[in-house]
Amino acid sequence: MDIGIALPTMCRGYDRAATVDWCRLAEQGPVASISCGERMTFHNQEMWTTLAAAAAVTERVRIFANLSVLPAHPVALVAKQAATIDVLSAGRFALGVGVGGRGDDYRSLGSGFERRHDRLDRAVAELRALWAGQPAVAGGAPMGPPCVQPGGPPVLAGALGPKSLARAARWADGVVAFSVGGVPAEIRWSADAARRAWAEADRDAPRLVSGCFYALGVSEPENVLRDFTAEYLGFLGGEAAAGAASSMKTYDAAALHRTLDAAEEAGLDEFILVPSAVPLSVLEETLELIGSR
Repeated sequence: MDIGIALPTMCRGYDRAATVDWCRLAEQGPVASISCGERMTFHNQEMWTTLAAAAAVTERVRIFANLSVLPAHPVALVAKQAATIDVLSAGRFALGVGVGGRGDDYRSLGSGFERRHDRLDRAVAELRALWAGQPAVAGGAPMGPPCVQPGGPPVLAGALGPKSLARAARWADGVVAFSVGGVPAEIRWSADAARRAWAEADRDAPRLVSGCFYALGVSEPENVLRDFTAEYLGFLGGEAAAGAASSMKTYDAAALHRTLDAAEEAGLDEFILVPSAVPLSVLEETLELIGSR
C-alpha cells in the first residue's frame, strides 16, 4: 500500500515556504503522492494554484487533487486546470471529484446547490470529452493543452454512501474515501462498499484511496489535532465539530500504525495522511514513521 501526504493548506500559518519545503522534502522520502483539497469559504490557499506549484517543484511524487467540488465550477475550466497540471507534472496527476456538502462554497461561486449528484455525473462525461478533443462550444476549437496521460488523468470519486458509489461505479476509475479519525472499522467498511458497487456494475476492482487527519512532530499533538479538527468541521455546527474533535486518537505513532495496518488489511491502494499543523517537523516525523513500516 502506498502512503501519501497532504499539504497542510487547511492549517493556520500555511505560506509559500510551507509549499516549497513540504514538497521538496516529500520528494526525497517514501511518500507516494502530494495532495490538497478544495474549500472556498475557509482560510486555505486555493487548491489548483497550490497543486501547480507542487507539480513544478517535484519530479517523482504523484500530484492528487483531493478533491474538486466539480458541480460548483464550469466544467471547461476544471478540464483545462487538470490538463495543465497533467502537463506540469509530466503525467503524474490524478483528479478526485465529488459534490461536497457546503452550501456556502457553492453560493460563493454563484453556483446552485440543487441536483448536484446528477450534475456531477454529466460533468465527468464532459471532462473526458474535452480531454479527448471535443470542442467546448459547437464549431469551436478543441481545448488545450493536450493531456500527457492518454484519455486524461485518472478520475476518482469522493463517494461513501450506496447511491453515490453506485453512480460512481459507472464512470470513476476509483474511490477516495475519508475517515476523519482513522477508525479501522470505517476504513474497512468504505473499502468493502466500493468493491461491492464495482462488482455490481460488472467492473474490475476500483483503485481504493482513503485518509485521515493526524498530528506528529509538534508539542501537545492531541490538542493540536483536536483544535484543527474542530475548526475544519466547524461548518457542521459547534456541537458536532467538538464531538468529532474529542474522539480523535491519531496523534502518536502507535495509533497511526494501527490505522495504516487497518488500511493495508482492507486492501487499500493508498492511504493519505492529512496533517493538522504546518511545521516541517510534522513531515520529518511522518517520513520516519513511514520509513519504519
